[in-house]
Amino acid sequence: MTVTAVVEPVVVARRVSVARGYRFELVKLVSQWRIRLLVLACWVAPALFVAGVSGQSTLPSDTLFGRWMHATGWAGPLVMLGFAGSWALPLLTSLVAGDVFAAEDRLGTWRHLLVAVRSPARIFVAKALASVTVILALVAGLAVSSTVGGLLAVGNQPLVGLDGHLLAPGDAAGRVLLAWLCALAPTLALAAIGLLGSVALGRSSMGLLLPVLVALAMQVAQMLPLPVAVRLALPCYAFIAWNGLFTSPAQLTPLLIAVAVSLAWTVLATVLAHLLFVRRDFTNPADDGSGRRAFTFGVLPLAALTAVTVGAVAVATPSTGSGIEQGKVQKSLATVFAHLYRLQTGQLHRPAVTEAQLRTSAACTKSDGQAAQEGAGNDWRCVVSWHLPGVAVTGSAIYQLDITSDGRFVADGDGPKEVNGYFLVRTSTGDAPNPLWQFDGIVELLDTQ
Repeated sequence: MTVTAVVEPVVVARRVSVARGYRFELVKLVSQWRIRLLVLACWVAPALFVAGVSGQSTLPSDTLFGRWMHATGWAGPLVMLGFAGSWALPLLTSLVAGDVFAAEDRLGTWRHLLVAVRSPARIFVAKALASVTVILALVAGLAVSSTVGGLLAVGNQPLVGLDGHLLAPGDAAGRVLLAWLCALAPTLALAAIGLLGSVALGRSSMGLLLPVLVALAMQVAQMLPLPVAVRLALPCYAFIAWNGLFTSPAQLTPLLIAVAVSLAWTVLATVLAHLLFVRRDFTNPADDGSGRRAFTFGVLPLAALTAVTVGAVAVATPSTGSGIEQGKVQKSLATVFAHLYRLQTGQLHRPAVTEAQLRTSAACTKSDGQAAQEGAGNDWRCVVSWHLPGVAVTGSAIYQLDITSDGRFVADGDGPKEVNGYFLVRTSTGDAPNPLWQFDGIVELLDTQ
């Protein structure tokens, strides 16, 4: 009798590819009602906000480009970008990236996921890519929605830059898009910090709040009279440095440094999070992060990176101190005034004049000359002088300047009334305040010599 042996086929379990893991993690994120609500809000709320504010008689003039929301639809997305960089984007990164790993700890599903995927490294990549995809969709919603709302409510009009010159609609559109793209760098840095906190702190709520706390600390630091090198070495400075795109020529050096620093933080925080995750003991359900591990793999390397970037920026740039100096303030104010004077001349239908003919200059003092003539403060007083062709008398106007630590200033006209006082000017988009009454500008913190 012949006995036939039956050999069972050997089933080799394959690891799940990164692409399949990414789709799975993306579906998990999008299926959450919280994420769906965030996506809906980011794609709808900005348009309603910009359109509503643009139609009001009172505009958010304390916000950069807020005073121009009645004149052009391109001011709306910039106002939204300023708000998003301070509040919305840190919160969004916390809710998405700050919870993507901690959610598995709370639900106790790590072992099931590891059995299915069989690779902690692939799980990390899939989760990181899924969270970044959702964050990019949220940022795109904020940008597109606010732009559409502004253009529909006000129209495709020229935008007044931060040095007073007019940007054609096409030029304004390109710079607005570039400003939002530059804001992605600090957003990715906050997302990487969120991933690191989610991995290192596990189910602790501090991991979820970490991006918000870091962003808040950076905002407080930007309000302090820090040296220029320290200011530029903070990862969230790119949320401010995009202002330099709206001058002519554009102030690109601070922006490029800020973007590079943000990307360095992104890479380092992501690498640290990956190392922590792949070294984790998943056989121990109680192992979900520890304070010592978070400090060793999180705080110390990022602090070292900050020290290195501060030193590199200090060596690469000649600027010292706050970067806000008397000469720079005078030059910036004279430039903005000359451009806006030409704008006012056109609105009042007066004979055209060029900047070369005006020969505008400014003389500024801080604290009536009783203190050092540098630094931020609301105690700058300036006298602007200019010349008109065929007029022997030199014109002059007084301004009170409030300069913030990041170099932005608001100039408030203090007479004579017919030049920089408050009165309405009839424009193609309706009555608008005198452009020389109050206006925004920025002082270039880095030396350009």
